[in-house]
Amino acid sequence: MTMELSEILETPRRDIVRSKMRRTARWGRRLLAIIEHRLEKRRSRRTLCELTDDELCDVGLTRAEAKGEISKSWFWS
Repeated sequence: MTMELSEILETPRRDIVRSKMRRTARWGRRLLAIIEHRLEKRRSRRTLCELTDDELCDVGLTRAEAKGEISKSWFWS
């Protein structure tokens, strides 16, 4: 069973392409996970904004601390 020259040359390329595609897919999944985490923080902060003073007290926060948390950037912090 012999391989033709085109098959010999083609086989490593497939492996390289697959490797690059896997790397790109991993990078994409990481990026989506980071964005999802940031959006969850944003949702949590918006929920914090809606709590009453009594509910904030139950959580262990003051209104001023809650406002400080709410005013943070949704993406960078």
